[in-house]
Amino acid sequence: MSDIIVIGGGIAGLSAAARLSADARVTVLEMESATGYHASGRSAALIEENYGAPSVQALNKASMGHFEDGKYLTQRGLLIVAQADDTEAFNHDLDHMGVHAISPSEALDMVPILDPAKVAHAGYHAEAFDIDTDRLMQDFIRTIRAGGGQVITDATVTEIRQDSHGWHIRAGGEYSAPTLVNAAGAWADLVAGIAGVTPLGIIPHRRSMARLAAPGGHDTTRWPMFFGTGESWYAKPDAGALLVSPAEEVATHPHDAYADDMTLAEGLDRYEQMVMHPVTKPVATWAGLRSFAPDRTLVLGRDPDVPEFVWCAGQGGYGFQTSPAASTFLADLVMGRAPALDATTVAALRPDRLRL
Repeated sequence: MSDIIVIGGGIAGLSAAARLSADARVTVLEMESATGYHASGRSAALIEENYGAPSVQALNKASMGHFEDGKYLTQRGLLIVAQADDTEAFNHDLDHMGVHAISPSEALDMVPILDPAKVAHAGYHAEAFDIDTDRLMQDFIRTIRAGGGQVITDATVTEIRQDSHGWHIRAGGEYSAPTLVNAAGAWADLVAGIAGVTPLGIIPHRRSMARLAAPGGHDTTRWPMFFGTGESWYAKPDAGALLVSPAEEVATHPHDAYADDMTLAEGLDRYEQMVMHPVTKPVATWAGLRSFAPDRTLVLGRDPDVPEFVWCAGQGGYGFQTSPAASTFLADLVMGRAPALDATTVAALRPDRLRL
């Protein structure tokens, strides 16, 4: 019998389990044949401290020490480009995304495929970093195992019941523990329902992605991640290629997501309008699910009605970049320690805010 069972083997569940394993014997149950299969395996893998709601930004900033100490980061930079008729939207991005205005010629120096006839405005922020997501997840798994815990794959949860001895979970095998952590991503509300806990309204949203061959044979290694205004599309260098996304958010149901062809075509067209090289057939396409609570902020902590049920959900697109601080915060709450985060951030993250 474990002390704590974590349902979900993405970055949220693995990081939470790793932090909890310092004080408890933890078992992670993942329904797929490998960890990090869904949202975690389809992430843009970037951290920019000013990205997200205030509570997300607080977690970003609190996570930087872990990332830097573990040497998980590589500088990428973030560039926003806009046409002349997008001035208002561009100025809004300047105010909210922590970028500073640069000249169009400076933007073209950074990303030489941009069309000089189209780029009227540009903004840049150097302090945006790629995260070595695979190494981060593997290090969390090593920490879990070093603490006597285990990560079990092919473990689809079919039954959850609670009695005076704790939680009893059927997921291929039988697992029991006094405390249950729900880190099931897009399936978080479904897991809550199986456990007899009131769901919180966490809804998955689809985001599509295409991998393009390096445009014009360019070396993309040192290019920043670059965005259209209002995050209407983005492009990110990746292993010699370019990832391009329409950055859509379409509410859907929990499933193994796939790219929507029409939405992807529209996003690729918005990207293509700003560059000099036409889009050829993508090398690959896929989609992931970014799951949000109604207020678009992470949900971390004990359920107000069933305190033995712990929420670790609603990461949206911020799971990797917040994982060090979010998992520390969650472990502190579960173990009865005072969290290091400020009171405003604590209140914004706790599940009871959604039951008022």
